[in-house]
Amino acid sequence: MTELRIPFSDLQQPLDERSREIFRLIVESYLDQGEPVGSRMLSKLLTTSLSPASVRNVMSDLEALGLIYSPHVSAGRMPTELGLRFFVDAFLETGDLGTSERAEIEEKVRLAGDGRPFDTVLTEASHLLSGLSRGAGIVLTGTADLRLKHIEFIRLEPTKALAVLVGDNDAVENRIFDLPAGTTASQLVEASNFLNAHVVGRTLREAQSRIAALKSETETALDLLSRQLVDQGLAVWSGASAGQPSRLIVRGRANLLENLAAAEDVERLRLLFDDLETKSGLIELLGLAEKGNGVRIFIGSENKLFSLSGSSLVVAPYTAAGTDGGPERIIGAVGVIGPTRLNYRRIVPMVDYTARLVSRLLSRGGGAGGQA
Repeated sequence: MTELRIPFSDLQQPLDERSREIFRLIVESYLDQGEPVGSRMLSKLLTTSLSPASVRNVMSDLEALGLIYSPHVSAGRMPTELGLRFFVDAFLETGDLGTSERAEIEEKVRLAGDGRPFDTVLTEASHLLSGLSRGAGIVLTGTADLRLKHIEFIRLEPTKALAVLVGDNDAVENRIFDLPAGTTASQLVEASNFLNAHVVGRTLREAQSRIAALKSETETALDLLSRQLVDQGLAVWSGASAGQPSRLIVRGRANLLENLAAAEDVERLRLLFDDLETKSGLIELLGLAEKGNGVRIFIGSENKLFSLSGSSLVVAPYTAAGTDGGPERIIGAVGVIGPTRLNYRRIVPMVDYTARLVSRLLSRGGGAGGQA
């Protein structure tokens, strides 16, 4: 997935102070009103006196650079996706959340994680971001980083068994796998007991590392077929789950239906809802958050996942502490999806603060009955 970056030297050099101010006013007006702004209005908003004719000359230069365009003949100007990206990278000052918003986010996330399954925290985070942003709040989490509570092998037929995994959020998932030839019922029990004795509280990735480190102990405690069951059971789960998002939580889709101006807006939202329903490219969505620290902003076609709908995505990762003093791991992402005229100045710190709160809750063992 590519993210459009503009060499500032290529764009800033032609922009003098007057051009920069006019460009900034055009973008800020669009983000606030969603409408094109004309030269006459801009001349009134400028801090220095400038005639509408002079403003139109500057607008013509900005249009030639690909930063603004006119949606209709004789209309005012609006920013292009390129212009929005330039504005976000060169002009946007995000500041910080207000005291009341910060308190609201912290209180709701804390209450959601008070002895409840961690899925409740994630659902509340998605609902919270939706309500505060008036966009669609999203949370993505992956099975590969679920902490194990119980594993059991159940024979289905002579050559097939069911691997049952219970996570620390009490979610239960199953996988069918092939049994090694000659496997007995007692070996299924033995393999389950061995795994539960050594991997509970660990993620699948950590469980594999732990079992590999116990190789000599495994050889002493288990016979060959039981060892194969242990290795195969973990492999089945890790192969099916590693990197695969288990849940996409979306709240606030109705917010995106507000203030639709044209038929193309309705079609844009239909495409976005289709993407969300099919969970198309969700692995890439988590990858967006993993590629950089903090909040990332993707505007329109920069984000292939929602490129057809022309939506913007503001996303940040949340982390959990590794076991045995290991480094923190990115295990999911929170964010907001909406039209390109999102209030980035307000939403960026909102997403960032929510992600940090969820990470803090995970690190101190909140949620899932205190075992997140």
